[in-house]
Amino acid sequence: LASLAVAPVALAASPAFALTDQQELVDKARITFDKLITALEFGELPGYVKKAKAIMIFPDIFKAGLVIGGQGGSGILLVRDAAKGWSQPAFYTLAEGSLGLQIGGQSSETVFTIMSQKALDAILDNQMKFGGDMSVAAGPNGKGIGSDTTTNFSSDVYTFSKTAGAFAGISFNGAGILKDDDDNHAYYGPNATPYGIVIERKFNNPNTQSLLNSLAPY
Repeated sequence: LASLAVAPVALAASPAFALTDQQELVDKARITFDKLITALEFGELPGYVKKAKAIMIFPDIFKAGLVIGGQGGSGILLVRDAAKGWSQPAFYTLAEGSLGLQIGGQSSETVFTIMSQKALDAILDNQMKFGGDMSVAAGPNGKGIGSDTTTNFSSDVYTFSKTAGAFAGISFNGAGILKDDDDNHAYYGPNATPYGIVIERKFNNPNTQSLLNSLAPY
């Protein structure tokens, strides 16, 4: 009898998990939040977050310029409900153009605490621009971890930024915050909107759980 040739069996390789741009942003946002919420220089941030209607986390806002400058970056918005806790994150971008003598570059990890309903409504309406009727101020720094704020909040938004680079500080006056439809659709589906994600809570992605775990105590 002729010997039977046995064809080799090809083992299909398991597909590697592809980290999408949106998931990478969510993961970086969690790292930024964990870093800033425990930073000695932002000892009052936990108190601000607990009293905020919403927060925005931008893990990498880049500012650069030589005569003409600007800043921008991608981030997420999360809204807290007294009964339901923190929402899923909706994706946003920050953009600003500016004129002036600017030399150097700076990157910033920033948490925005949204203190007023007016500011949250403006973000959801895609009409958020800092300055003028929408006030923004730098959050306090230099106090110990765990201190609880009793501040009478006078600004709509407070910023807590950890920066590195040539600029001495970072200002968000004049900056606009716009929804990122492409990222929202890519992460949740073609019908996802910021309002549907953070207010109606129609959309969910299980890969946000680590981020929500970090926010849960606040």
